[in-house]
Amino acid sequence: MNKKEEKDGAAAQYNHVSCTIAVMSGKGGVGKSLVTGILAVALAKSGYRTGVLDADITGPSIPKLFGVRGPLEAGPAGLRPLTSETGVKVMSINLMLDSEDTPVVWRGPLIGRAIQQLWGDVMWGTLDYLLVDLPPGTSDAALTTLQSLPVSGVIMVTTPQSLASLIVRKAVRMAQLVGVPIAGVVENMAYFKCPDTGKRHLIFGPSHTQEVAEAARAPIMAQLPIDPLIAQLCDAGKIESVTLDEMPTLLEAFLKTMPVKPSRGIAQR
Repeated sequence: MNKKEEKDGAAAQYNHVSCTIAVMSGKGGVGKSLVTGILAVALAKSGYRTGVLDADITGPSIPKLFGVRGPLEAGPAGLRPLTSETGVKVMSINLMLDSEDTPVVWRGPLIGRAIQQLWGDVMWGTLDYLLVDLPPGTSDAALTTLQSLPVSGVIMVTTPQSLASLIVRKAVRMAQLVGVPIAGVVENMAYFKCPDTGKRHLIFGPSHTQEVAEAARAPIMAQLPIDPLIAQLCDAGKIESVTLDEMPTLLEAFLKTMPVKPSRGIAQR
């Protein structure tokens, strides 16, 4: 291995990723993995070559959402990611474990190194977008991703509560400190639509997401509802079957902020 391969990863010469986006929050339980998953699927269905790197080393959920399981195959310069039904390439530490509930009990430096290897020692091939699903917090995993990977932008995920807004603003400040632009903000669990009356109920009260958007100096890309069906589909590994009225708005806002010409050419629908 030469010095460049040692720095960039063994698979670097095989990988051509146009745009890498970190999906971040700082707060746990707000739906980062959901937003990562539905956006990746929307991009893939629109003709973009898309991948998801699960950077949540100790609490990975991306393989479960997409219903993919190992074993992984080795290529000439690293592991090959799995491919979902809609063509999304998926890589996660959970695909390398003997059992999906085996814990990864590692300290920070090992977690950081693992994220670098999931980037540089995996044969991603040609991708228009690689979405990186980050764990909660503003320490090791987030810092490694924002400083070691060629991240073009960050999507901040929040929920309506003031407490969530406070914690997410910490992540906003972190991204600004390391000089990574924030593409936009997505509010999850914004409301519940009653199936009987169609009325919207603000389960978590009035939204404080505008505070996050103002701190980030970025647009609110979408406000997603609470929907029990989404939880059921995700639990069943069928995130690719999730449909939301807000998806066209989210996709349009994302592509407007982070435009890349699709390498597939004509969109696949």
